[in-house]
Amino acid sequence: MIDFVIPAPPTPWIPVSGGGAFPVRRVYCIGRNYAAHAIEMGYNPDREPPFFFQKNPDNLDPSGEFPYPPRSGDVHHEVELVIALKSGGANIPLNRALDHVWGYAVSLDMTRRDLQGEAKKLGRPWEIGKAFERSAPVGPLVPVAKSGHLSAGRIELKVNGELRQEGDLNQMIWKVPEMISHLSDYFELQPGDIIMSGTPSGVGAVKRGDRMEAMIEGLGSLMVTVV
Repeated sequence: MIDFVIPAPPTPWIPVSGGGAFPVRRVYCIGRNYAAHAIEMGYNPDREPPFFFQKNPDNLDPSGEFPYPPRSGDVHHEVELVIALKSGGANIPLNRALDHVWGYAVSLDMTRRDLQGEAKKLGRPWEIGKAFERSAPVGPLVPVAKSGHLSAGRIELKVNGELRQEGDLNQMIWKVPEMISHLSDYFELQPGDIIMSGTPSGVGAVKRGDRMEAMIEGLGSLMVTVV
């Protein structure tokens, strides 16, 4: 037994539809994975090699509330599909990638856009804009046995009932098996790893009091209030 010199921090987790909890090890996020979103952010929409950044596992938040973060006046919503891995490895073949998926969930990649923009201009990492406290509201994980593997289906986000983002999972530039396989060429994936799979176009700012409703066909809705 390890004799920790301070109390060990709790294990981050995501609730599971039907009961139980999924422990989280790492959170990988793919950037610009929908062509229309790449265009609205001023980038080439062509299929380029994928790139990833990370959020912290304890950024995941199932509470239904998103506290407006400090040091920013331009916080954006990004609705995303979460992929939760039950197993992993290195150099996973594309045709075996889906074997490692435990389930899927609806999530939001909340972004301090002004701080991210400053970091981009200076050629610095994005974490200050992406990996802040409670920056990844998330709904319950739905097991693959219930949802099946999601390669298509509507994805959308409404703010105060107004449609802001809409698209289809089949519009992802890099599909779920490709993301898993590519990541495993650079990292040894493990059970408990999470992949956030990018957002469609229509990202925009929120303010305190806003009510966000994120939806992915087959997974239901995630309701989050900005507080």
